[in-house]
Amino acid sequence: MTTATAPPSGPPPVIGAPHTYTSVTDKIAGIVLTQRTGRGWLFGFMLGLALLGLLALAVTMLLYLGIGIWGVNVPVAWGFAITNFVWWIGIGHAGTLISAILLLLRQEWRQSINRFAEAMTIFAVMCAGLFPILHLGRPQFFYWLTPYPNTMSLWPQFRSPLVWDVFAVSTYFTISLMFWYVGLIPDLATLRDRSQSRIGRVAYGVFALGWRGSARHWQRYEIAYLLLAGLATPLVVSVHTVVSFDFSVAQLPGWHSTIFPPYFVAGAIFSGFAMVIVLAIPLRAAYGLQDLITERHLQNMAKILLVTGLIVAYGYFMEGFMAWYSGNRFERYVQLNRIVGPYGPAYLGCLLCNVALPQLLWLQRVRRSAVALFVVAVFVNIGMWLERFVIVVESLHRDFLPSSWGMYYPTVWDWATLFGSFGIFLTFFFLFIRFIPMISIAEMRMLLEEERGEAAA
Repeated sequence: MTTATAPPSGPPPVIGAPHTYTSVTDKIAGIVLTQRTGRGWLFGFMLGLALLGLLALAVTMLLYLGIGIWGVNVPVAWGFAITNFVWWIGIGHAGTLISAILLLLRQEWRQSINRFAEAMTIFAVMCAGLFPILHLGRPQFFYWLTPYPNTMSLWPQFRSPLVWDVFAVSTYFTISLMFWYVGLIPDLATLRDRSQSRIGRVAYGVFALGWRGSARHWQRYEIAYLLLAGLATPLVVSVHTVVSFDFSVAQLPGWHSTIFPPYFVAGAIFSGFAMVIVLAIPLRAAYGLQDLITERHLQNMAKILLVTGLIVAYGYFMEGFMAWYSGNRFERYVQLNRIVGPYGPAYLGCLLCNVALPQLLWLQRVRRSAVALFVVAVFVNIGMWLERFVIVVESLHRDFLPSSWGMYYPTVWDWATLFGSFGIFLTFFFLFIRFIPMISIAEMRMLLEEERGEAAA
């Protein structure tokens, strides 16, 4: 006589298929150590190098001829450079959110995507930090933005949010890099022990810092990892809040808004998670990671994308409402100019990509379809760049006096610098997935052990 047992309750397992410790390690480490370099990787890497060369050409021309080669002028002193800066900083927010906040909240599903999301953060911040330096006009004096002892006793203007950006972005990059590297140490030791080449054993061994997997090592690793997560958590909110102060502390209509800090933070998480989806779905298909990056991960990211998209839509609504409710004719004109002005298509495209298309994520069929989710995420990133363009350019080109109005037309060098920045991102990202495990081996093994314990219980 047999008795029926009740199915296990609780959330579905994070790992999609049955695995052992050995199979998880073999699959993830094998991508780096044993799998041959495919044509897709070579194509992506060569594309990144080509765009990097385009960026080198654009920067060389900029340093030789000055920022006059850009389309910036007297009314629109901030053009593509600041637009790209804010957009890349927003892209870098999802990695820290996934790594730090979801770690502290013990969300286990983050462990399949946190490694390449953290790498995305580092490379995106590298791209972002380039644009303010180029925009200085005299980039060779960028160190003037930092306080250092000098014979003239000159100090930065600490009341300027542009100086705050220097401290916020540099701190964010430093903590994100340390957090990413500490999480890598156990996996680098695994690659050191499994590498068949002497160069690999030496290289991975140096960066593994003598890791042997002892109880003392694990104890110190977990303490350091949690401390860095605690330090990184407030940075998710503070960094893009400081970036929003670049605009909100000004008196210019369209910028002077108290909703900018939370609105910018939500927009950063919105675009950052969209970029994680854009990266995760091709990696999942190219390397056969459907059992590690499961449908549950895609659905969770889609839900976060939907929630943050609703917050961004609320920010758009509140901008229009406060312009009407305030009775300020200048604020009302800015909102009207965004819709029917010369840059109206950019604003309407922003609403389409950031408000209308994400509503498709209410449908489970869209959330469960990798192709549909990828398309929505791509349009979200386009829409978020258009949003930054609208905030920067449309608010500047028509201010209080019609006599000071002017148009901004991006030149070929503006576009070359924008697309060239993708060269930095793609080059480093393809090197990352080729030589470093894109999924944390140690955390996946710990997750597998917890799921087995829950199943046994």
